[in-house]
Amino acid sequence: MEESSIWRKCSACKKPIPLGAAYQVCSVSTCNRKRTGLVFCSVECWEVHLPTANHREAWALEKRAPRVREEDGPASVPGPHGAPRPKTRRVARPSDASKSAPAPGPTSAPVLIVASRLKAYIRETSGFNTSERVLDPLSEHIRRICDRAVENASREGRKTVLDRDIPDIDIR
Repeated sequence: MEESSIWRKCSACKKPIPLGAAYQVCSVSTCNRKRTGLVFCSVECWEVHLPTANHREAWALEKRAPRVREEDGPASVPGPHGAPRPKTRRVARPSDASKSAPAPGPTSAPVLIVASRLKAYIRETSGFNTSERVLDPLSEHIRRICDRAVENASREGRKTVLDRDIPDIDIR
């Protein structure tokens, strides 16, 4: 590829990204700052940085490289008021294969616990740290409690779960 037609190189595989070509950036602000400047030639290359980036939630954003070098002229078609129009499209979330350690339990069910609050509570009451893997089994217990509360409300002919519907649980 001719040097004059190369915009930048992929941050993962170092392949050239040509002028005007589609490329990927990370949705997390610390990865897409001007100083950091991570760009990826494909979603697969974007996924390579996830294990070391330690993002809570991220996805690849597709962008388009400028059609001409910045020093040669305007990089994109101007939008309203003469500002360059960003060309961004949400492309992908990380696949399960890109996660370092899969969490146990069903992956389709959402986590019901606010991790920061749980970790703060455990640290304040005991001084212990809390693993991320605690969230799924704890959420599963909460789901079972909620299911029983819904059954109790339904049995009484209500469509509103009240505090009295929550079952007493003896944990020893």
